Amino acid sequence: MKRLITRGLMYGNLIRIDAPALVERYNRALKQLSGRTTALTEFHIDLAGFSPEVADELGDALYLNPKGCNRQFILLTTEQKDAPLLNAQFSNWRSILTRFIEANEAQLFSLTARDAVAGELEDSVYEVDTPARLFDFNRISVVADTTGAHVAEAAKLATLIERFRKEPDAWWDDVLIAQMIGLAKKTGDVTRQPVLLGSTSFETPDFWTAHFGGLYLFRSVEHPAAISVGPRDALGSLPIKNLYDLSQRNEVAKFLETNGLAEPIVRARGTDSGAILRQKMDFILVEAATRLGLVTGEGTTRAALRAVAQSLGARLPDEFQGLAALLRWVEAGGPWPQMDSRHAAYFYTMRATQGPNRDLVNMLLAELAPLDVRQLFICHKELFYRLYATWPEPKRAYVADFLGREYQLDKAGARAELFGPEPDMANAAPAPQRDLVEMVGPWGSVKGGRK
Repeated sequence: MKRLITRGLMYGNLIRIDAPALVERYNRALKQLSGRTTALTEFHIDLAGFSPEVADELGDALYLNPKGCNRQFILLTTEQKDAPLLNAQFSNWRSILTRFIEANEAQLFSLTARDAVAGELEDSVYEVDTPARLFDFNRISVVADTTGAHVAEAAKLATLIERFRKEPDAWWDDVLIAQMIGLAKKTGDVTRQPVLLGSTSFETPDFWTAHFGGLYLFRSVEHPAAISVGPRDALGSLPIKNLYDLSQRNEVAKFLETNGLAEPIVRARGTDSGAILRQKMDFILVEAATRLGLVTGEGTTRAALRAVAQSLGARLPDEFQGLAALLRWVEAGGPWPQMDSRHAAYFYTMRATQGPNRDLVNMLLAELAPLDVRQLFICHKELFYRLYATWPEPKRAYVADFLGREYQLDKAGARAELFGPEPDMANAAPAPQRDLVEMVGPWGSVKGGRK
């Protein structure tokens, strides 16, 4: 993993904490949340204030995530909104924390100038002991305050001020006035600078969770379903009609099709589908070639990969051959390739449609097409890091070199080219009308498979 870290592909954009005042604030918040403190004088934190160094010191990777369902957080600066979120057990945690910070940036900037803000992504579930409990996650509330309770004290002062204004004898209530003065010394003038935190409650109908080997839950779509990474039978009875696992390729493809959640890359507007297909083919070649010892790793050129393709001949993977046939249709007017969702290349040809579930669907597609290492890295970092540790050294070198050299230079541009514009999470638009090709998939209607 050292190669990824040095290239900024792992633990990149973490916030460095080395000022004694910030370390002291962090310890106050950590003590309040977990009863523990750190002896470190220098460490890095992510979006939620999690520190890999502190986790190593405490011997607890979940020190801010007890039981993996109610994520706690520590904010020392609003700059954390641009940091990654490590050890995420749910896919929607990052968007919720980011939206909360952005909606309250001015207030949080003022609060973190003098204290740490500690809080929790709170829901009604305190332990995910069975898969069925995941269906109790419907809404998450962000509960936050400084370690000195500035927000709570400001709310109390605002209530006292309102009482002072309305009660006719308040001018002679010495106790009330003394309480107001005492709180005002701590909170400041809340009539001119209110200390309020808004946008603290978020509905969570659709998400991925790492619990029980990985599960995707889609409840806001017309035809809801749960999709398990592992065998669906292992989950037992769940309160949802449609339950699939990743081995049921036809059923998963049908689900994406009927809900209008995915589209063929070659039909997506504003994309250079030929370039995208070629890059996917390179990634598939690297996988095949490194297993056979034909690629040395870092610095491998596309010309070298073409030579590998020629040498492999009939041994080329089905994924590669399917994408090559589609590329011939795109660039050379070749025949339309005949393949359905049972073909190994099928999910490599798809991307999510625009909408509030775009990132979740692309995460699912990355899991269905894991040889596309760029999409895997962008959309499903937890799986990327896990698979990276199992790859041969030449493939690790090639992938780290490619991502560090090409993707890191223009992350936003690469994401826009691959997946389209960022979705508007605040105002989810209704699903767009789809034409016939989009409704039946890139190679005709998805054929029903074994239930």
